[in-house]
Amino acid sequence: MDHVVAVAVVDARGMVTGWSEGARLLTGHTAEEAVGRPAAELLAGAVPARLDGAWTGPVVVRHRDGHPLTVTVTACPVLGPGGELAGLTVSAERPPDTEPTLAGRAFQQATMSMSVFDTRQRYLRLNDAACHVMGVPEEVLLGRHFPETVEDAKHSRGFNWHLRHVAETGRPARYESFTGAPALNREHAWSIEMWPVRDPSGEVLGTALAAFDSTDQYWARRRLALLNEAAAAIGTTLDVVRTAEELIGVVVPRFADFASVDLFDWVLDADEPPPMTGTEILLRRVAHGSVTEGTPEAAVHLGETDVYPSFSPVARALREGRAVVSQAGEPGFRRWVAERNARAPAGRPYREGVHSMMAVPLRARGTTLGVAVAVRVAQPEDYEADDAVFAEELASRAAVCVDNARRFARERTTALALQHSLLPRGLPGQAAVEVAHRYLPSGSTAGIGGDWFDVIPLSGSRVALVVGDVVGHGIPSSATMGRLCMAVRTLADVDLPPDELLTHLDDLVTHLAAYDDEGGGDEVAELGATCLYAVYDPVTRRLNLAAAGHPAPALVRPDGTSDLVRMTPGPPLGVGGLPFEAVELELPEDTVVALYTDGLIEDRDRDVDRATAELCNALTAPAATLDALCDTVLKAVLPEEPSDDVALLLARTRALGAEQVATWDVTPDPAHVAATRQAATEQLAAWGLEETAFVTELVVSELVTNAIRYGEPPVQLRLIRDRTLICEVSDGSSTSPHLRRAHNDDEGGRGLLLVAQLTQRWGSRQTTRGKTIWCEQSLTPSLL
Repeated sequence: MDHVVAVAVVDARGMVTGWSEGARLLTGHTAEEAVGRPAAELLAGAVPARLDGAWTGPVVVRHRDGHPLTVTVTACPVLGPGGELAGLTVSAERPPDTEPTLAGRAFQQATMSMSVFDTRQRYLRLNDAACHVMGVPEEVLLGRHFPETVEDAKHSRGFNWHLRHVAETGRPARYESFTGAPALNREHAWSIEMWPVRDPSGEVLGTALAAFDSTDQYWARRRLALLNEAAAAIGTTLDVVRTAEELIGVVVPRFADFASVDLFDWVLDADEPPPMTGTEILLRRVAHGSVTEGTPEAAVHLGETDVYPSFSPVARALREGRAVVSQAGEPGFRRWVAERNARAPAGRPYREGVHSMMAVPLRARGTTLGVAVAVRVAQPEDYEADDAVFAEELASRAAVCVDNARRFARERTTALALQHSLLPRGLPGQAAVEVAHRYLPSGSTAGIGGDWFDVIPLSGSRVALVVGDVVGHGIPSSATMGRLCMAVRTLADVDLPPDELLTHLDDLVTHLAAYDDEGGGDEVAELGATCLYAVYDPVTRRLNLAAAGHPAPALVRPDGTSDLVRMTPGPPLGVGGLPFEAVELELPEDTVVALYTDGLIEDRDRDVDRATAELCNALTAPAATLDALCDTVLKAVLPEEPSDDVALLLARTRALGAEQVATWDVTPDPAHVAATRQAATEQLAAWGLEETAFVTELVVSELVTNAIRYGEPPVQLRLIRDRTLICEVSDGSSTSPHLRRAHNDDEGGRGLLLVAQLTQRWGSRQTTRGKTIWCEQSLTPSLL
């Protein structure tokens, strides 16, 4: 407003009759407001009423906003036709302000945008910062309404409403907006304070405002909010591809118009990183997304591999281990776009409209897993240094989740392989039961559990059915499961009753826990395990079983009824000091015995009693085979997403009829050995097994003689025709025989050695009344 010349005409009555544009700029009053008003109302001082000639001097003018303004006035009289004084021509000029006030300096030099509007929302004054934002000098804006000076109609309406509201109510206001400005090339966040300007009497003369550019704080808050969202949204599963998709979901559309995640193949294979070789980098696309349907920016389909040349931003980011930002116009950017578009069909470039991109390496625990690429097409802002810092932080968090998923997959694969190697691959053939089984590893983040099962042939055509569960997950649980599985097989070979076997197994788990504690190992063994051990005898059709903290098995009888075995399970293995109670049942032939782990019936928010009832009901469903029944049970009972491993073992009982078993009570006199041997030979003839008679006679003779000579009454011989020919001799002594090699001068000691050499296998087991020595002979297929 410096060097503004104002001209006004005042008639003889002191009324303003003329008002120039300079007068408007100087005083803020328009011609409509000034013409017809007394000049005295516009002046803070007075001009002499009568002038004989021109008059020059300082005059204080009252500005429209109420503040006084000192100007230099030159008044020239205007004479009428008769020479009388008709009025005055007044010209006023405000010379350059060589010594501006401190307040004026503060307003003009403020770093924030400051403006003053009249009550009609027209510009009265702007400081330098406001002029910079608007992109024009102050003179261009003075007197104009704000909406006329901006193109953003939506922002204009909101801003103008607040200006008018302050002028009408006289109350200050705060206004937040996110919009562009005529002189700025991107949208900014503004925090605007508005307050009324009053004259000494309190009348509102206009509105002043100060606009704070809070763009940096705005984007910082946005980035922080996005990082917080990413922390909750990324890594919800331990799946590599799903984790990459979650990263894309966070980035698009708020940070990028298109984004992609490419990983090395060894990450997807849950392997360890090989040494980097060559200049080109081969990556596999696992996820991408776009604001445009169909993802037209993608030059690579999901699952395909892509080769990144050394000049590409992706290769640079991987080499340098940091985010690489590239903008339109840069040689490297143009080369990258051209390389991408060279793959596109004619007339359909992949990178049309792209003006900014960023490649960020995915690094976790010092290892580079792949790269994430962000591209902007519709968003006008280019990526800047702050965006690169944010992207590196986001990529670092996502990379840790990807690496966790890779490590989980690797451990899961290892644990599963270990567990499969320890579980029975093909159940041994035996006549006691028909079996079918299922093992389903858990898909939860906890990892593979320690569930296991086994079918162990025992002497006398009996069979042991075992199912157990080690508390915990992962490789340690699988290793502990392997220990217990081998221990059970060893104890079963000794032919211990179920309750005694569990007692020995409990001691073993307690010792393992103590050993692991001394060695600083894991706590899996200390936490214990559960186990159910059952022995079925097809001759007596009796099932003898005991449990250590394990769910009771279910029975399905031939008439279609089903229920759980009533038993009192002992404490889990590893507790120690408490007994285990065995239960004995007599089962009809074709009874189905269902052994399972708790993962089948127990889960979060699931009633165990209801799940058990569902299991018993599912076991009665019609099924052509036991395998089909396994599938039916799992489909009906298993939770949709089980949180634990599940092992299911079904066994249909068989029975050996009287025609397959022959028993003789032997008088404890050596003279009766020949008669017993003859009875056995006759039975073999009745069974059509004459070719086994020679060996059987020798075996019967040795075992019966030993029982009479070294054992105690009663003595009993039993022959069982099954898949093998089984010979058993029982007596009342609990002393077990031992195989030893006789010397040349020994008169005896060769009987058991002879039995061991003539038969397929032999052994002894303790009974409630003494012991039983048994041996098996193989039968040729023609004799079966």
